[in-house]
Amino acid sequence: MGLDTAKPLSTLHEKASYDVADFAVPTGREEEWRFTPLSRLKGLHEGVAASANVVVHVDAAPEVTVETVGRDDARLGRAYVPADRVSAQAYASFEKATVITVAREAVASTPTVVTLTGSGRGAAYGHTVVKLEPMAQAVVVLDHQGSALYADNVEFVVGEGATLKVISLQDWADDAVHVSHHHALLAKDATFRSFVVTLGGDLVRLSPSVSYEGPGGDAELNGLYFVDAGQHLEHRLLVDHSRPGCRSNVDYRGALQGTDAHAVWIGDVIIRVEAEGTDTYELNRNLLLTDGARADSVPNLEILTGEVTGAGHASTSGRLDDEHLFYLQARGIPYEDARRLVIRGFFAQLVEKIEISELRERVLARVEAELEK
Repeated sequence: MGLDTAKPLSTLHEKASYDVADFAVPTGREEEWRFTPLSRLKGLHEGVAASANVVVHVDAAPEVTVETVGRDDARLGRAYVPADRVSAQAYASFEKATVITVAREAVASTPTVVTLTGSGRGAAYGHTVVKLEPMAQAVVVLDHQGSALYADNVEFVVGEGATLKVISLQDWADDAVHVSHHHALLAKDATFRSFVVTLGGDLVRLSPSVSYEGPGGDAELNGLYFVDAGQHLEHRLLVDHSRPGCRSNVDYRGALQGTDAHAVWIGDVIIRVEAEGTDTYELNRNLLLTDGARADSVPNLEILTGEVTGAGHASTSGRLDDEHLFYLQARGIPYEDARRLVIRGFFAQLVEKIEISELRERVLARVEAELEK
């Protein structure tokens, strides 16, 4: 399958193809790669990394079907066409894919947990498809652990009137490199809720995207990240509104501490001519806790129709509010405790949206551990 030029994703995502040869090896001067330290990708962008595997284990709800399939399965690659070289390399290189299916009108009684564990040897490539048939409901957790050099694509296909909630945890070891694309395709009146938590890894570049097949689609993308010294955590979002009466809301928040801690957030929203009645908003907030940390935040909103219900974006990056700290200290709370309270408050509204209590406590514990460093 070659280059797809029928429908550019946006002015910043103009090329889509399954063929690696359609994408030049990035140099770092390209808009989509200018923030990513290519030397730390260990060959993922050049296709020269030696092949290895990650271990995939799925603990599925009783109502969910899980299959391991080969590359020739017709369900693979139907919802998403790779939009950069690493994504195309991952699509061309995986050997087995995981397909998770929730039947029509089925309601999963427990979350389905996909645990991916890296071995630390060579590059691994993966592909996952989560498909909800009409009126189905499910919660899926993607839990990334261990040491890995890993590139993958994840397709979420949400049928008419279905509801899918996804929690993706990047809890890698300190030396891991992970480049991933998550794409959700929403049918008429479908609901998609995504919560991305990125804490571990040397370099993580995650690209969530959403597109709509019918009116009434509703997408909410939330994210939390905590960047330590030397880490590069990058999130590049795209919401492509091409159907009328759809909604999207994006809220990503991060904290950074230590020398050369680097967070990148790119938020692209395009509202096409035919997408009348769109309601969209995107927000990114970064808290710089120490000198030497850097946050790049670039919201982009491209509106091609004047008939929208609402459209906006906001981005802030700054230090802890001295007035907040002073208020707490004036009431007898020591500085370090006051600092923790302010940071917890910064994340609290988001963390409350994690409906699985065990995961919510795990994320809070990891944030607490970061604050102890």
